[in-house]
Amino acid sequence: HFEYQFPALYVTENGVAFADPPVRDGTVQDDHRIRYLHDHFKQAARAIEAGVPLRGYFVWSLLDNFEWSYGYTKRFGLIHVDLETQARTLKASAGWYRDVIAANALTD
Repeated sequence: HFEYQFPALYVTENGVAFADPPVRDGTVQDDHRIRYLHDHFKQAARAIEAGVPLRGYFVWSLLDNFEWSYGYTKRFGLIHVDLETQARTLKASAGWYRDVIAANALTD
């Protein structure tokens, strides 16, 4: 930003692929994704405080999906998709992200 003076910046796809644990008792505990997003949001907040015009930050991805590099072996989504039944299950990261949005802030 400081070199090129863009009027606005957007992070359009940021996420991380993991072989998430299977759904157990209706949950997927993906603490590793929560930590990843938390740390990146924290850096985004630091950039804004430093004067970077960061106007948007979009998490990749809402749902687990096919990825060209990994196929279905790794998962990106905040929502787990059972590939056989297509059932959707909110991961712990989805609940965490909901709370961040509701508070419009990170809580440590």
